[in-house]
Amino acid sequence: MSLQEFIPTPDFEEYRETFKDFFHLERTDGVIVARAHTLGGPIQLSVQNHRALGQMLKTIGADPENEVLILTGSGEEFMMDADPEGFALEEEDLPHWAYEYAYKDGRINVSSLINDLEIPTIGIFNGSGFHSEIVLMCDITLCAEDATVFDLHYDISSVPGDGIHSCFQELLGVKRAAYALLTGEAISAQQALEWGMVNELLPRAELLERARTIAAHIMSKPRVTRRLTTQIVRRPWRRRITDDLDGGFGIQMFGHLAKQKSIHSKKHIADTVAYVREGRPNNFD
Repeated sequence: MSLQEFIPTPDFEEYRETFKDFFHLERTDGVIVARAHTLGGPIQLSVQNHRALGQMLKTIGADPENEVLILTGSGEEFMMDADPEGFALEEEDLPHWAYEYAYKDGRINVSSLINDLEIPTIGIFNGSGFHSEIVLMCDITLCAEDATVFDLHYDISSVPGDGIHSCFQELLGVKRAAYALLTGEAISAQQALEWGMVNELLPRAELLERARTIAAHIMSKPRVTRRLTTQIVRRPWRRRITDDLDGGFGIQMFGHLAKQKSIHSKKHIADTVAYVREGRPNNFD
């Protein structure tokens, strides 16, 4: 008998309760569904839910009972708004926020999705929104047929270096990514499909059922096969974030500190993304 015992792995019922204010978690036969939300509706970006994402992904990855992750948002939009008080910490102490809640937490979020999950991931882009990299960088991505993919960073005077640049450059290539990042291009779901950003388009009401069907197929093969296959299909993302993520994030945070200005107010973000809701291609056309 060993002189030491294994440290217990996370208990699903316990962490489902821990994360309930940020994610609705459910699990059936090893397939765990995580639906990000704010007060039950679409995600409103905040320092708090920004940190919770990486914490949740690490926890799911540490539980050997999880075999496939389905990750999505809630409601008819993915993320089109900010919590009214969600960036008070940025306004109170910008240098501390820039490292502790942005650079550190943000890098963990993206790297955890790629490195801390030994299991296949299915992202569901349930509606229009920014920070789409969280579902676009999953192994498979399903998309609502009326959703719009776009990036808001440049339009709010922020450098797009926090992972969205890695995502767009990997999926779109250099020229399309440059255009999307500099102009805030509103990419339709059909364009996203044709350009290889997503795998399937479906009516919103059918997305989760389709994801469960795909997950059931993945689960039909031996555990070691699906987990090792995951390591193969994820290698391009690992190379990309190793090369790009830390440096890009550092440049973004330098930009924040150089401006010495908080930019994540609810009104600022709402005004910036209005063109997407209005069906325009970008803010200047």
